[in-house]
Amino acid sequence: MGTLVLPFPAIDPIALEIGPLAIRWYALAYLAGFLLGWRYCVRLARKAPLAPTPEHIDEFLTWAVIGVIVGGRLGFVLFYEPTYYLQNPVEIVKIWTGGMSFHGGLLGVAVAEVLFAWRHRIRLLSLADVIAAAAPIGLFFGRIANFINGELWGRATDLPWAMVFPHPLAGGVPRHPSQLYEAVLEGLVLFVVCWLLVRRREVRLRPGLVTGVFLIGYGIGRFLVEFVRESDPALGDVLLGMTMGQALCVPMVLAGFGLVLYARRRAPVSADPPTAEQEAAAERR
Repeated sequence: MGTLVLPFPAIDPIALEIGPLAIRWYALAYLAGFLLGWRYCVRLARKAPLAPTPEHIDEFLTWAVIGVIVGGRLGFVLFYEPTYYLQNPVEIVKIWTGGMSFHGGLLGVAVAEVLFAWRHRIRLLSLADVIAAAAPIGLFFGRIANFINGELWGRATDLPWAMVFPHPLAGGVPRHPSQLYEAVLEGLVLFVVCWLLVRRREVRLRPGLVTGVFLIGYGIGRFLVEFVRESDPALGDVLLGMTMGQALCVPMVLAGFGLVLYARRRAPVSADPPTAEQEAAAERR
């Protein structure tokens, strides 16, 4: 192994303490992701030719929070540590200690979108496209929080940007800062790709296209990073030499390609009539 490594920035996982209350960076990352994602979705909804409207987005925020937290936690429990949580069921509710699954959170939000679209009689895929365009914001902050916590580190390497993570299980050897790789790919790069798509009216008139690209982009990015991310020793390779993260990405990518083909082969849908808020915004412009 090389001797040149980058120092790990030992940031206290607790951002702020007020008496007995400890506010962690992990919680602040979720808060930032939800708030910034919500405002971005509202902005998209004001310009979108299809529902959802800004009012729909305001209401859906609560649904999204519940879907991410419940789905993310249950996904982690079922996909990664079922034996431990079966033996310690009380630990399932302790989400402040960490342990969330993106794939579980994705399923939770998908269920929330289906129920919300059915209740409000709006196009499911139009709602999904707006949410998908904003999802990389939360992914970026979540991976940065993983890095601050010194968790989900990469495999041992001698690359010059390797870091020695302080956690005892990291073994004191230089490792890939895989959390930062994911922050760039799943967060910054995927956000730019979705932004370039969703700003085009012809794309927004093909519901499902942005969602499909998001699923493909995340799935491929995560699949590649898993090659340098340390796999869970309790799981190892779960299917055909793939890690659990890679195995969960395969159906995600396939679903993404299916949505893209579906959206491209269908004729563009007709634009919804503008809401009063959209008309007022157009007059101001």
